[in-house]
Amino acid sequence: MEAALHRVVAALGASEERPAQRTMASAVAGALRARRHLVVQAGTGTGKSLGYLVPALALGQRVVVTTATKALQDQLASRDLPLLEASLGVPFTWAVLKGRSNYLCRQRAREVAGGGDQLPVGTAVAHVGGGGTPGTGPDADADALQLGLDGSAPMQLPPRPTTGDRAKAAKAVAPDDGLGTLGREVKRLLAWGDRAETGDRAELAWEPSPTAWAQVSVGVRDCPGKAKCPSGDECFAEAARERASQADVVVVNTHLYATHLAAGGAVLPAHDAVIVDEAHELEDIASASLGFELTAGRLAALARSARPLVIPADAGAVDAVDTSAVVVTEVLARFGGTQLPRPLPADDATRLTVVRERVASLGAAVRRAGSATGTGGGGADLDTPRRQRALQAAGHLATDLDAVLSLGDDKVAWVEGPSHAPVLRVAPIDVGATLGRLLWDDHEAPTAVLASATIPPGLPARIGLPAGSWDALDVGSPFDYADQALLYCALHLPEPRQAGWEGAMTDELVRLIEAAGGRTMALFTSWRGMQAAAEAVRDRVPFEVLTQSDLPKPALVERFAAHEQSCLFATMGFWQGVDVPGPALSLVVIDKLPFPRPDDPLLQARRDRLGRGAFMAIDVPRAATLLAQGAGRLIRSAGDRGVVAVLDKRLGTARYRWDLLDALPPMRRTRSFDEVVDFLRPIRQPRAQ
Repeated sequence: MEAALHRVVAALGASEERPAQRTMASAVAGALRARRHLVVQAGTGTGKSLGYLVPALALGQRVVVTTATKALQDQLASRDLPLLEASLGVPFTWAVLKGRSNYLCRQRAREVAGGGDQLPVGTAVAHVGGGGTPGTGPDADADALQLGLDGSAPMQLPPRPTTGDRAKAAKAVAPDDGLGTLGREVKRLLAWGDRAETGDRAELAWEPSPTAWAQVSVGVRDCPGKAKCPSGDECFAEAARERASQADVVVVNTHLYATHLAAGGAVLPAHDAVIVDEAHELEDIASASLGFELTAGRLAALARSARPLVIPADAGAVDAVDTSAVVVTEVLARFGGTQLPRPLPADDATRLTVVRERVASLGAAVRRAGSATGTGGGGADLDTPRRQRALQAAGHLATDLDAVLSLGDDKVAWVEGPSHAPVLRVAPIDVGATLGRLLWDDHEAPTAVLASATIPPGLPARIGLPAGSWDALDVGSPFDYADQALLYCALHLPEPRQAGWEGAMTDELVRLIEAAGGRTMALFTSWRGMQAAAEAVRDRVPFEVLTQSDLPKPALVERFAAHEQSCLFATMGFWQGVDVPGPALSLVVIDKLPFPRPDDPLLQARRDRLGRGAFMAIDVPRAATLLAQGAGRLIRSAGDRGVVAVLDKRLGTARYRWDLLDALPPMRRTRSFDEVVDFLRPIRQPRAQ
């Protein structure tokens, strides 16, 4: 194994010794041989992806690697795995597998192209539903609201296209073809599907609207399965699953892995080991993926898909479900921004019970019509993909309504989104018990390696790892933080909750940017804070100030890295997964300690369970982990130097400050602005001369 690692590192052309990587690789090999789970904290610069891939492949293990971010998936697929393929000296195959709704569905595309019960190309759709998940924004229709219900759509879908992107897309087909904007998008997707290699939307050179994509894709809950689909033998998603079934390494996202667990292991091929990279995200992603959402859009989508499938005598069952979309909106809107009460008020429970009965009646009508056609009634029979999708949608919707009406103490439900399009989210409060049942308690379960630059305190217990079944390791980081980095806490500023903090914070930010000569990534805990700071700072510094809203993330990071004296202001999406080595990033400024929202319903339910100790058990560890992730943007190579500046005095004064400081890399610490200036001077002076 050590020889294999040496070959790979040599192929990188790296001159830096990485003893931490060797230590990690040895520990991973030992864990896989002994079939004991391993929780490993590997600081920035360790090279943890090679630290777990090399031993797994050298031992001949079949591995599933799960990641929380698209950036790491891209790194594995475009850099690490091709490197290993070329240099490891051990033959292996690998594949990237995404959720079903990320692939064009050939059957759905054919139905759309031929009309029928699908949305005719160019037809306008009234928006019903809403929320913050992919496919539920202002451009989404009821079908699009199904995206994400299978846990697969949160696969970091690309950003929604701009108006300019849409204009370019429209020009790709004849503007006088009688189709609307949606129709032209769908027509272009159909043409692409005829020549696509994998059918993965990531192949597209343009980003379709969620509404258009929903017309040519299905989620796992809507798919009748390969055997029952006329297009099953040429299905893109099934082809991807087949490639994955033959691969030695399968890269997925953590949402999809949680879906695999919930489906009883039916999504992914059997594997010897699961590597959970970015493991600090596992608890939250599992909570989201093992729950579900209820929206009015699901009712409207079911009604629309079922209408052509029932006999005329049952048209009233379709109308009843269509009307129920309004009922669900009215009930959920009453609890907007709050947890759903337990038990539900009697009137609301009665109304949802009626909705559930209507859904069941419509499912029976669809089945009844299919049985009739199967005995000579004409039309499609019970096994058509359209009918199967409608039956599955009705079944899942009925099950979810039952869960809402009999919500157990182990779950929390809350409503968010605008009053005209509320979304009910239901999630398990404690994922440890669920993961224990689905993963850890299974004797045939794969060996797990949980890796992250920052492992939150208590994570193994919260995700249900059985005591005595796992080992922990902290390999540190190869970087000399005491020499390369300085941690500055602006103790002279007011606390963020005090009057005058925002103005004082802005003044301090300007001084810091000037001291660094630009070269600044400023991380904010809120969108409003980022925008206000950018507006206040932009006219006061002679450097370009970029914000998260200016460009898509990859283009924004590329521009920031290429223009050494620029500044980048961003929110939570940039606290991790951003890698800018070199002098272009010499100062990381953090406006406030990143405590979770006090009104987060899931966390509040967990706080309620813990009582008085909840703040130290939940809020402080989460803030410490995210603070460490943000600070970790600074030092990305052995040659980097710079300052992490925290403009929240609580880091130096609060009783819990050591919990936060101990989570950070071992940087030198100061409260002196003059020391910051002295530390940054050698970085900017060669450029100023």
